[in-house]
Amino acid sequence: MSLGKNWDLTTRSYGPTRPFDGAQAPTIPDAFKMIAQTANSTASEFPQINPDICIVNYYTNFGKLGLHQDKDESESSLTKGLPFISISIGDTAEFMFGDTRDKDQATKINLESGDVLILGGESRLLFHGVSHVKTNTTPTWLKESTGLRPGRINLTFRQY
Repeated sequence: MSLGKNWDLTTRSYGPTRPFDGAQAPTIPDAFKMIAQTANSTASEFPQINPDICIVNYYTNFGKLGLHQDKDESESSLTKGLPFISISIGDTAEFMFGDTRDKDQATKINLESGDVLILGGESRLLFHGVSHVKTNTTPTWLKESTGLRPGRINLTFRQY
């Protein structure tokens, strides 16, 4: 799901409406923007962004995402090395990143619920992905207070 701008898989570009039904992208809630901007300002080595895109991904217990680069924002955004900000909610994911698309050479780290990852500047175009989700790792308090289903939600903020 996209907030702010919709992603068109066919043209590999962002736009104001969904290509299959013409619906406007829902706006990014102000509280979400504030969390992303606070995280961004904490990582002071990266330029500040005003997020106008939020990609919401849900990963089931079997979810994964192959190594890829996020390079479909505007040329200006990429040239400036504007960061993207990734927030993890729910189950832990094994996140991988590296200079190439080779998963065997990628560095792997666990991203737990509440973790924030920011890639910007020289790291902006690293290949990255999720090798797998570690089941039943959502904090108990989060499950009990929200009724969150098993799996993982990831919010990725960008500035087009």
